[in-house]
Amino acid sequence: MHFVRAIKTKCYNTRFKFQLLTQSKAKGKKAMSKLVVLQPTKQPPISLLSSSLSHFNGTKLCQIQYKRKVYQPKGALHIAASSTKKILIMGGTRFIGVFLSRLLVKEGHQVTLFTRGKAPVTQQLPGESDSDYAEFKSKILHLKGDRMDFDFVKSSLSAEGYDVVYDINGREAAEVEPILDALPNLEQFIYCSSAGVYLKSDMLPHCETDAVDPKSRHKGKLNTESLLESRDVNWTSVRPVYIYGPLNYNPVEEWFFHRLKAGRPIPIPNSGVQITQLGHVKDLATAFIAVLGNEKASKQVFNISGEKYVTFNGLAKACAKAGGFPEPEIVHYNPKEFDFGKKKAFPFRDQHFFASVEKAKHVLGWKPEFDLVEGLTDSYNLDFGRGTFRKEADFSTDDMILGKSFVLQS
Repeated sequence: MHFVRAIKTKCYNTRFKFQLLTQSKAKGKKAMSKLVVLQPTKQPPISLLSSSLSHFNGTKLCQIQYKRKVYQPKGALHIAASSTKKILIMGGTRFIGVFLSRLLVKEGHQVTLFTRGKAPVTQQLPGESDSDYAEFKSKILHLKGDRMDFDFVKSSLSAEGYDVVYDINGREAAEVEPILDALPNLEQFIYCSSAGVYLKSDMLPHCETDAVDPKSRHKGKLNTESLLESRDVNWTSVRPVYIYGPLNYNPVEEWFFHRLKAGRPIPIPNSGVQITQLGHVKDLATAFIAVLGNEKASKQVFNISGEKYVTFNGLAKACAKAGGFPEPEIVHYNPKEFDFGKKKAFPFRDQHFFASVEKAKHVLGWKPEFDLVEGLTDSYNLDFGRGTFRKEADFSTDDMILGKSFVLQS
């Protein structure tokens, strides 16, 4: 049986964390969940939309009834203008950088994208007017090169003398050091890290002060944060959880949409009550804007994601709601009973994984614009619903799971 117990902790301006304790039950019985919550202290009211999915709002996991809403694209961003900067984005032609670069150009900054030139430097976004795209395209600059060519990075960047660097695609500290060496007068280095650096814990949500895992698959990002701390540079690190939204190249919402469109059951590991968290790419972009030139963001780490947490089962239902599909059939399975080889049967880590965004809200004044169902609707209508996606559907692991499930039921 799984227990969730609320206990006090030193998480930034949050009332408490949840401690997740696991006890084994008799073999053959299904796992169950219980939530025990301490009486919360008074907080400023937060406006919640009725379309929000099952969530923890600081203290509780509750069910919200869905109400179909007329879709209206969101993400029209109104950011207070700051002094014009000469900004370099490492990457910027795929997902996060596509939205971030538009905000920066809209603010009047001179923006250069550093890429290998294998993909078009710009692309028109779904729903973006021809005039808006033409204006953006005319202002964006491009520096072609391989960031692993450290000599080229040093020479080209030192010749340009950028004020600010956004590193969206850096994975290793060795890739960042040449940038810092080339720009001794750099005003700010803003890094896209990951909440995956945190050490797995029964104490959730993860806060910026939590222990990190030097052996995680994101250890390169952790080493980069250590490098930034050791150098005489003004840096800010942003740690997203799971990112979703239009143009997402990771199979997050797309994985669910493929199955919903095909009218197939959704295979979810174990009980499906594992709690996770998603943040919309446009909200991540506004967070990156919020730290720019912000003294309160100097040498700070911020978790960035959505405000609500959701179970795997709830996420499947939210994707169905967003795409206008019927509520899906969910099939639970034990991953230990299958050999999927190198294929990934489910796009999320099979555990509770979510982080507090209270520090970003209080220090930066940032707040996500999208709730989960609205954000998934935005993603569906501007991407998958238009017939565009990154990866073709692969139901081979589903068939293994469903085949065994059918035999067991028979």
